[in-house]
Amino acid sequence: MGALVKFIVLIIALAVGNVIYKINQHPPVTVPPEKWWGPGEPPSKEDKSIVPFKISVSNTVLEDLQNRLKSARDFVPPLEGVQQQYGINTKLLKTVVDFWLTKYDWREREKFLNQYPQFKTKIQGLDIHYLHVKPKNVPSDVKVLPLLLLHGWPGTVREFYEIIPLLTTVQKDKNFVFEVIAPSLPGYGFSQAAAKPGLGASKVAVVFKNLMKRLGYEKYYVQGGDWGSSIGSSMALFFPEHVKGIHLNMCMSNSLLSKMKLLAGSVWPSLVVDEKHKHKLYPLGDYISNALLEFGYMHLQATKPDTVGVGLNDSPVGLAAYILEKFTTWTDPAWKNRADGGLLEKYTYAKLLDNVMIYWITNSITTSMRLYSETINKEENAFEEMGPIQVPAACALFDKEIIYQPRTILQDKYPKLVQANEYDGGHFAAFEVPETLAKDIWLAVTKIEDLPPPK
Repeated sequence: MGALVKFIVLIIALAVGNVIYKINQHPPVTVPPEKWWGPGEPPSKEDKSIVPFKISVSNTVLEDLQNRLKSARDFVPPLEGVQQQYGINTKLLKTVVDFWLTKYDWREREKFLNQYPQFKTKIQGLDIHYLHVKPKNVPSDVKVLPLLLLHGWPGTVREFYEIIPLLTTVQKDKNFVFEVIAPSLPGYGFSQAAAKPGLGASKVAVVFKNLMKRLGYEKYYVQGGDWGSSIGSSMALFFPEHVKGIHLNMCMSNSLLSKMKLLAGSVWPSLVVDEKHKHKLYPLGDYISNALLEFGYMHLQATKPDTVGVGLNDSPVGLAAYILEKFTTWTDPAWKNRADGGLLEKYTYAKLLDNVMIYWITNSITTSMRLYSETINKEENAFEEMGPIQVPAACALFDKEIIYQPRTILQDKYPKLVQANEYDGGHFAAFEVPETLAKDIWLAVTKIEDLPPPK
C-alpha cells in the first residue's frame, strides 16, 4: 500500500509540475512586419513630411447633416416602464437630437477642437493625424517627457481635450512635465484607414512606434484605455527599448495562470481580491452575465463591421444612438435604469456630440469597427498572451469599468507593476474624470522615473 501511495503522489506531483511548466511557457515575441497599409504599392521614396492640420468642414456637409436630422423617421417608442435596458431610450435620443439641431453649434465646436496644434504625417502608407501639445514656460531643471496618449472605440482624440492641460502644465513638486502626442487610430476620425486587410492592434503598435520615431523620440511613455490599452501593451512588449513605461486604464491579463486564479477565486475570493472589491468580480456568474450583456457589439464588429457600418454611416441619428448608448452603460451600468441615461452626470451633450461628429464628418465609423475584425481572429490571437511585459507599468482601476481585474491577476502580465490604484469612475476615464486619471499618471511616472536604471 505504501508503494501505491508513493506512486499516486509521484503522478500528482508530475501533473502539477507539468501544469506549472506550461503556465510559465510563452511563445517567442514576434514583432509584426512593417507592412504598407496604403492603397497600391509603396512608392520608391517615402514621404516623411509633417504637415500642419486644422479641422475644416464644408457648409455642404453641415447642411446635409441638418437635412438628415430633420428628415429622420419617427422613433419607435420605448416599452412601458423601460429606461435604457433595451438599448438607448428613444425619448432620450429625441432630446439629444433636438439639442443637436437647435443648440449645437459646429463652427463654435470646430474652433474648440482646433485649439491644440494638429498635424498629419504618412506612416506605412497611411496619413496619421495627431495632436502635439508641448508644455510652456518649462524651467531649465524640469525634464520634458514625451507621452503618447491612445484612445479606443467608440472614442476619438476628443476624449483627451480636458486632460491635456493637466499633463502639460508644470507642477510645483515635480521635476518633469509631459509633452503630449495624441494620434487618431488608423481608420478613426482624421487618420486614414488601411486599404488592405490585416491591420490589427498589434500592427497598429508598429505604426505608432514609427510615428514616435518620425517625431524624433527614442524613449517615451504610453498611456491608453480600451484599444489604447491593447496597443500600448503591444508597444511595450515589442519595443521595450523605446517604451520607458506604460500607464493604462482597462488593464487585462488573459494568461493561463490568470484564468486559473480567476476560477480559484470563485471558491476562495480572498486569494484573488480584497474583500471591499470582491463584488466587482464575484460571483463570477454575475461578472460573466454583465459581460454578455455589454459585449454583443463586439461580436458584430468582429464579424460583420461593414454591414453594421452601412446603416450607421447613412444615419446621423443611428450613429448617435449606437455611440451614446455606450457612454451610458460603460460609464455606470446602473444608468441603464435611468430615463436620462445619466449622460449629464459626467458629460454635456455638446462634448458627447463632438465625439459623434468626428465620426460623422470623416465617414469613419465603418473603418473604426474593422479594428475588431482585424484583431479578434486566429492570426492576431487577441485573447492569448504572448508573454509578460517587462517594462514598468501602472494600471488605474475604475470601479465601473466594463472589465475589472485586481492587482493579483494583472501582475501575471505586468510583473513590473508599480501601482494599481482603485478609483470611482467608468470606461472613458480621460473624458469622464480627467483630474483623477491625470493625478494617477503623474504618480505612476514619478515612481517609474525614480526606479534604478535597468542593467
